Amino acid sequence: MTNPFEYAPAPESRAVVDIAPSYGLFIDGEFTDGSGEERHKTLAPATEEVLAEYVQATEADVDRAVRAAGKAFEKWSALPGAERAKYLFRIARIIQERSRELAVLETLDNGKPIRETRDVDLPLVAAHFFYYAGWADKLDHAGFGPDPKPLGVAGQVIPWNFPLLMLAWKIAPALATGNTVVLKPAETTPLSALFFADICRQAGLPKGVVNIVTGDGRTGAALVAHPDVAKVAFTGSTAVGKAIARQVAGSTKKLTLELGGKGANIVFDDAPIDQAVEGIVSGIFFNQGQVCCAGSRLLVQESIQDEVLDALKRRLATLRLGDPLDKNTDIGAINSAEQLARITALAETGEAEGAERWSAPCELPSNGYWFAPTLFTGVTQAHTVARDEIFGPVLSVLTFRTPDEAVAKANNSQYGLSAGIWTEKGSRILAVANKLRAGVVWANTFNKFDPTSPFGGYKESGFGREGGRHGLEAYLDV
Repeated sequence: MTNPFEYAPAPESRAVVDIAPSYGLFIDGEFTDGSGEERHKTLAPATEEVLAEYVQATEADVDRAVRAAGKAFEKWSALPGAERAKYLFRIARIIQERSRELAVLETLDNGKPIRETRDVDLPLVAAHFFYYAGWADKLDHAGFGPDPKPLGVAGQVIPWNFPLLMLAWKIAPALATGNTVVLKPAETTPLSALFFADICRQAGLPKGVVNIVTGDGRTGAALVAHPDVAKVAFTGSTAVGKAIARQVAGSTKKLTLELGGKGANIVFDDAPIDQAVEGIVSGIFFNQGQVCCAGSRLLVQESIQDEVLDALKRRLATLRLGDPLDKNTDIGAINSAEQLARITALAETGEAEGAERWSAPCELPSNGYWFAPTLFTGVTQAHTVARDEIFGPVLSVLTFRTPDEAVAKANNSQYGLSAGIWTEKGSRILAVANKLRAGVVWANTFNKFDPTSPFGGYKESGFGREGGRHGLEAYLDV
């Protein structure tokens, strides 16, 4: 029997976004062809349809972009902060005006639900530009000395999981502090960065201040290696981050790395269970778990393990997986075939090592890249699924008896990006948070972001902070 209260389809219109069949590079304020013949296609992960093709930027193209940024730096850095702020405010307002178009574009290219791009990604993107616009004329009071200076050309490489938000995290503080930018978006999600290039033109941003070069890892490597890049900012995998650190070692380049994570979400026996379950779900199934600070390790106090797991399984059974453009969808598509294969392999490893697998009952579409929300119980700290970043909708459940055991298990990771604590005792929140080696610790919530708050990690999760006053430091000569 069908459920009479089933959600009716509520698809967002694709007509609000006009995707060209082909895109060039954005260098010195203009869209331009690449110097090589190689091009890539970007797919919609939910349907595997080709959305557009784009250029594989060569070393010569990267050189052209860095030179354009270097030339623009002289005038841009000499502008009074209040003048730079006007451009950032203008960009923020245009992002707000075009947010529906950008949300649909991001959902098409990335595969995440429209509810997330519309309600989380785009408001935060605009907020970051507004926030750093406010800092542009106050740098003397940011705590970095009376007259902090910009560095020069910033080479920025961003991932595919939050394409437009990661762009905002990188570009907004760079421009506010007087630097110019060459940014390389991820190879599977180049479109929103190319649309942002158009926003820069719409805002009248001086030519060469922001340049966008598309391509795979070869383009990123060329950008990182360029001798005229003064600052490298990278968000992505730990393996690539280590390679970049080796590459810039011994040079004068400043470097910030925001890498992987294996965040612990700790639920104590006095936690409000229903609220904690919602936090667990948003912690690991938001953006299909493709979040570096995902709460992918659930540490639940032994006495309430059964109660929490029962409530969690009931909640997972209600999540709607399917068309990311449908406003009712909770779980969208995995970003690429390559990422789906990695998630699948790690989940199979979890089963092979003896952990018990449970997946939410849901029908997977026949086209596209999909993975049902999954959790593993009977997990020990030795299991691969408890150690390795899966970067997918897979939760590993471990138990603890005492707060000290919870802290020891949470810290038993090569990563240190995020953690969550669920308890009604404020004193316990503070005591446990102080012992956790994680850059961000959420209390009775998870995955809450704010441009005024710094974000970054310890250990193999990288170094440096993005967001807040602290995010200015990486782009200043201090």
